[in-house]
Amino acid sequence: MNIQVLIIEDEPPAANRLKKMIHTLRPEWHVLDIIDSVEDAVHWFSKNSRPQLVFMDIQLADGLSFEIFKHTDLECPIVFTTAYNNYTLEAFNVNAVHYLLKPIENGALEEAIKKFEKTRQPHLDPQLISKLLQEVSPGHQKERKRFLVKTGGRLSFVPVEEIAFFFSDEGNAFITTRAGERFLIDQTIEEIEKEVSSSSYFRINRKMIVHINSIARIEPHFNNRLVIETLPAFEEEIIVSRLRVNEFKDWLNQ
Repeated sequence: MNIQVLIIEDEPPAANRLKKMIHTLRPEWHVLDIIDSVEDAVHWFSKNSRPQLVFMDIQLADGLSFEIFKHTDLECPIVFTTAYNNYTLEAFNVNAVHYLLKPIENGALEEAIKKFEKTRQPHLDPQLISKLLQEVSPGHQKERKRFLVKTGGRLSFVPVEEIAFFFSDEGNAFITTRAGERFLIDQTIEEIEKEVSSSSYFRINRKMIVHINSIARIEPHFNNRLVIETLPAFEEEIIVSRLRVNEFKDWLNQ
């Protein structure tokens, strides 16, 4: 049977590997597209008919994939994928087709596919989505107080209260302090988002997390987005992604 599949995954090697594995296990299936962000996924669903099965990573480039459900009626079976096994993963099996821990193995993928072929669960219970959002949302885990950095040949640390913003560049994550110092850190933006205070820090797009006190100016931008300036200044234009604008305004208005 020819099944139309969509992959929502922000790591190209993982996405391509999954596509090849699906083709190997079910050559007659067709992967429609590979999407790497919440914003692009919402746009894709607004322009295309629903696939018959979606493989959906939990942590995407611009936030949690559960945000997709807030913007579109996604009535199709889902196989969630995640690298984090400390969540309450048994909840995924209530209404979701399955969940897969990354790196995905052939046996686990075959099991998920067989479950889909047997059940064809049409949609997810909204209460399940709410529960999973609570489990994986920023602030659920213990907040960090400092970040370890390397300066020359020495190790040091930066207290969180001294950090103006975090940003990623070519796969690396950096800290910029209020004094304008910049440090490379051995974490991803996704990991940092879960570890800093959600009342003080906000992830405005897939590349940047800013502290409330580092925002110097906010102006309207085209397509209902916002552009902000920070202190210290960032060398690139900082855009609040369209899907995050309302949440960003609510965060500012706390």
